[in-house]
Amino acid sequence: MCTRILGVPVSFTTTIEDFIAHDSIKMSYSKQPLSNEIFIRSHELLFEQGLSDIDINVQDWDDTKCFFSTGEKSALPFDIFAASFYLLSRYEEYLPHVKDDFGRFTASESIAFNNNFLQQPVVDIWTYKFKAVLEEKFEDFSFPKRHYSVQPVIDVPRAYYYRKKGLIRTFGGILNDLVRLRLRRLYQRTLILSGFKRDPHDTFKWIINKQKNCDFKFIVLFLIGDYSTYDKNININKKEFVSLIKSVADYCKVGLKASYFALDDISILKKEKKKMESIINYELQASRHSFSKLNLPKSYRHLVELEIHQDYTMGYIKELGFRAGTCTPFLFYDLDYEVQTPLQIHSFHCLDSALLKHQSQLDKKEALQRIIYQVKQVNGTFTPIFHNYSFSDDSLWNGYRELFTMILDSANEN
Repeated sequence: MCTRILGVPVSFTTTIEDFIAHDSIKMSYSKQPLSNEIFIRSHELLFEQGLSDIDINVQDWDDTKCFFSTGEKSALPFDIFAASFYLLSRYEEYLPHVKDDFGRFTASESIAFNNNFLQQPVVDIWTYKFKAVLEEKFEDFSFPKRHYSVQPVIDVPRAYYYRKKGLIRTFGGILNDLVRLRLRRLYQRTLILSGFKRDPHDTFKWIINKQKNCDFKFIVLFLIGDYSTYDKNININKKEFVSLIKSVADYCKVGLKASYFALDDISILKKEKKKMESIINYELQASRHSFSKLNLPKSYRHLVELEIHQDYTMGYIKELGFRAGTCTPFLFYDLDYEVQTPLQIHSFHCLDSALLKHQSQLDKKEALQRIIYQVKQVNGTFTPIFHNYSFSDDSLWNGYRELFTMILDSANEN
C-alpha cells in the first residue's frame, strides 16, 4: 500500500525510542497509541500464524465498504492493512469453498461479490483515504503522483481455427462438417485451406497495427503445450507457428499461456517455458494459466520455482471487477509458508467473454467505462484480457475491436 500505491518507502521498528525520535511521517500499528502520532488500531490477523475461520462484518465507509472495524482512538474506522492483506493474499481461497466444474474459485464465493464491492478497487481506495489522513497530519510531506495506465493482454489459445492442424485433424473436421451438413462451414474451410481467405483467428496483423500506434506494450500469451482434451492449439513444431510468435515478439511482449496439465505438473510447465524461451530468445517473464484456473498456493509456487515473475491469471471469467480488490500489481504472499515471494500478480479486471452477457454494444461499452472509471479514480492500471479470436469477423464478437480500441484510447483521455 505504501510502496506500490503511494510510492513511499516504508520501514518498521518495534523500538519506542527510535519511533519517538523520528521527526518525519510516521504511524503506529498496535492496540494503543504511543503519543500523538497517527495511530491505527490493529486487528489480530497480521499477527497470526496459519489460517483460521475469521468472522467478517462488512460495513459501509463513505462511498465504499470495509471490514475489521477499529475503536474511537484509531485515525481510521477500519484496519485497512488487515483487510487489504485478507484480499491480496486471497485468504478466502484457502478456506473451504464450492468450486466450479473446472475446479475454479468463483466470484459468487467471494466476500467482494456477496457484499457488493467487487467492482471497486477497494485496496487502492482505502490507501487513498489513508493518504488523506497522512497529508492532514504531515503537511510538509510530498507524495509522488502516479498516473492511470492500461496493460492489455491478448490470450492466444489457438492461433488458427482451420489452418496448420495436420492431416488427421483437418480431414476429421471436413468429415464432421459433411456428416452434420454444415455446408457453409465446409465452404469457408475449403477457401481458407486453399489460401483464398484469411483464417478467422488470424487477427495478428490487426493486433500489430494497433501496437504500432501505442506507447505501451501489449502482452501476447501463446499456448504452445501438447494437444489434449483441453488444449487444441497448433503444433509448436510447425515452422509457420514459430514464425508467427517471433513476428509478434518483434512488436509486443510475448509470454506463455500454460497448458491445462502444466497447472499441476511442474515438469510440463518447465518444458513449455524452455520451449518458449528458445523461440523468443529472451527470459520468459509473463504467464497465464489455461481456463484462468488457479490452485493456490501450488500454482504460484511453481511459477516462483521456475523464476517466472509475472502472472495474469487472477480474475473472474464471468464477472468484471477486482478479484484481489486492487488495480495495482502486487507480490504474492504464500500463506502456508508465511513469506512474500518475488512473483508479481497482475490481476485482470475484464475478460472479453464476461462482456457477452450484455446484449447491446452500448451496454458493453457502459460496463467497460464503469470499470475504467473506478481504476482512473485511483490512478491505477487497467488490465483487460482479450483473445485473438475476439477480433475476428464472427458475429459473436461483433464490436470487440471497437471495445479494445476504446480501452487503448482511455490511456490518453483525462
